[in-house]
Amino acid sequence: MDDATRTEIEAAAFRRLRDHLRDRTDVQNIDMMTLAGFCRNCLSRWYAEEAAARGITLDKEAARETVYGMPYAAWKARYQTEAPEAKQAAFETAFAENVKTGE
Repeated sequence: MDDATRTEIEAAAFRRLRDHLRDRTDVQNIDMMTLAGFCRNCLSRWYAEEAAARGITLDKEAARETVYGMPYAAWKARYQTEAPEAKQAAFETAFAENVKTGE
């Protein structure tokens, strides 16, 4: 496979992941972080970091809107629920593990 085709496939896979996460508003970021070690906010941060690596300035809110499909504040107000203490504790443990691995 040549590099251009690989890049096209990777971009298409990213868009499918982004669209899947947009559609699955029932899946909370805290659950994603606890189970998978990343969430929509991580994905938007990675997106902005890759843009910056290519000399493109993309602020945090613009990157989040790319991933969420709407302003983050609107998504949060519409879909985010309050996490019970047990979920918050599990998140803290998972987050500490992710920090150790560099994510």
